[in-house]
Amino acid sequence: MTARNSLGLAVQVALIAAVSTMEVFTSKELQAKNGTDTRLKCTFSSTEQLGDEVTVSWTFRPLSGGKSESVFYFHREPYPPTDGRFQNRAVWDGNTKRSDASIVIRNIQQTDNGTYLCQVKNPPDSHGEMGEIMLSVVDQVKFSEIMLLVLIIGVGSVVIIPIVITVVLCRYYRKQRTHSTAVSVMECREKLNDDKSRDLNVNA
Repeated sequence: MTARNSLGLAVQVALIAAVSTMEVFTSKELQAKNGTDTRLKCTFSSTEQLGDEVTVSWTFRPLSGGKSESVFYFHREPYPPTDGRFQNRAVWDGNTKRSDASIVIRNIQQTDNGTYLCQVKNPPDSHGEMGEIMLSVVDQVKFSEIMLLVLIIGVGSVVIIPIVITVVLCRYYRKQRTHSTAVSVMECREKLNDDKSRDLNVNA
């Protein structure tokens, strides 16, 4: 093969790699409560038509260090792990025809802290970086400060609003009653004055 042919082939390969690049999208960072089922969302974009050759590979790198561990594999059908920490816990929750390669980790634990890598291939579109999710597992708090604040505000509103409504209504009815009483007194005085005037005229 001549140098010219080699250069042409290299250019073609570079062009194919530039055009056919798989893009994978993840949340980068995720926080999950200990003991809950957690969805690791992974979507992708491919320049090729999505078919049966799409493969999805999930890998786990522990936060404490150590070798990487396979979490899940998908090719035409789900292949959950048959051993290791994710056995019977990693569940397929994606749809490759809709560019979704997500999985669910059931009963997340503190030992699941680490980085989860999502790799998607759609031959010949198989180039591109893997998606990464840095998962932090936190202890489940039964009653957080925010929940306490919301509860206090809610209870306070339930107690205060009826009191305010009652005070406003009392003032309104009192004002109406005072106005009616004032009108009645004035009417009585006018009637008395009329009676006196009538008596004076009769006596005269």
